[in-house]
Amino acid sequence: MAKTILVVEDDVDLLDLYEEVLQANAYNVVKATNGLEAISKYKKAQPDLVVMDGNMSEMDGYEAFSKIIKIDKDARVVIVTGYSNSDPKSKKALEQGLIAIISKPVGIDTLLDVVKKYSLHKPILKNNI
Repeated sequence: MAKTILVVEDDVDLLDLYEEVLQANAYNVVKATNGLEAISKYKKAQPDLVVMDGNMSEMDGYEAFSKIIKIDKDARVVIVTGYSNSDPKSKKALEQGLIAIISKPVGIDTLLDVVKKYSLHKPILKNNI
């Protein structure tokens, strides 16, 4: 069964590129362009992995992650950012259970490696969201 990846990126061209690459590699893709939309789509899709931009309008990736992890403590989320891992937001998110922070720019090979590595084992939710 194909893994479902929620990709959250406010750059629509980049979002479409990620979708195209992931679909070509047999992943189901759900797209969102901001943190608020990501939370809504997470609840509906229950993806195996979320790959999310850290810096977006309306709600950034870090705030969206903190809300997603409250909905599903086993959520597997990777944030893509131009900031360092020692940034206070990054440190806090890692302490809350963020599985990885990937530095921009993200090439296609890196994207595929990250998705393959981190979408492996997502427990089935016991409660409906």
